[in-house]
Amino acid sequence: MSHTPRYPIPDLNSLPEDIKAKVLEVQEKAGFVPNVFLALARRPAEWRAFFAYHDALMLKEDSGLSKGDREMIVTTTSAANNCLYCVVAHGAILRIYEKKPLVADQVAVNYRKADITPRQRAMLDFAMKVCQRSDEIEDADFAILHAHGFTDEDAWDIGAITAFFGLSNRIASFSGMMPNPEFYLMGRVPKAK
Repeated sequence: MSHTPRYPIPDLNSLPEDIKAKVLEVQEKAGFVPNVFLALARRPAEWRAFFAYHDALMLKEDSGLSKGDREMIVTTTSAANNCLYCVVAHGAILRIYEKKPLVADQVAVNYRKADITPRQRAMLDFAMKVCQRSDEIEDADFAILHAHGFTDEDAWDIGAITAFFGLSNRIASFSGMMPNPEFYLMGRVPKAK
C-alpha cells in the first residue's frame, strides 16, 4: 500500500487568497496544516463547498449535540467506513473535547463497550444505523432519541454529520489521504508546558 497521495498536493502559495487565508488560520491554531485542507484545495470550488457544509454541521452553536458528541459520531462512523484519516484526525479532536485519552479508540473499535453515557450510546446507535442501513430508519429510532432528550433537529444533526462524513471518508480513502503524524499523540499525553 502506498502512503503517497494519489493526487498532487497544491503549493500553499498557489491557492486562491480566501483558501490560503483559511489554511494559514488553521495552521496558526493547530500548529500544523491537516492534510485534508491541502488535499481538497486542488479543486477550490469543491473545497469551499466542503468546508462550508463541514463548518455548518461541526461548528453549529444552537445544537443539542456537544462538540465532543459530534466528533464521537465522526470517529465511530468513520471507523465503520474504514477511513484511517478521519478516525485518526477526528479521534484526536474527540480525545481533546471529551478530555478522555481512551474514548476515541474505544468508540472506533466498539462503541457499545466504550466508556460513554447511555445518551451517547443512543446517539451512536442512530448514527450507525444512518451509516449502514439508512433505508431502515423509522419512527421508533426517533422515539429512542427523544427518550434520551434529543430533538428532531438533533436527530437531523446526527444524520447529517454521519452522511457528510460518509462523503469525506470516501474522498479520503480513494485519494490516498493519510493522517498527519501530529494527530496520533493529540489528547493522549499532557501538553508540554
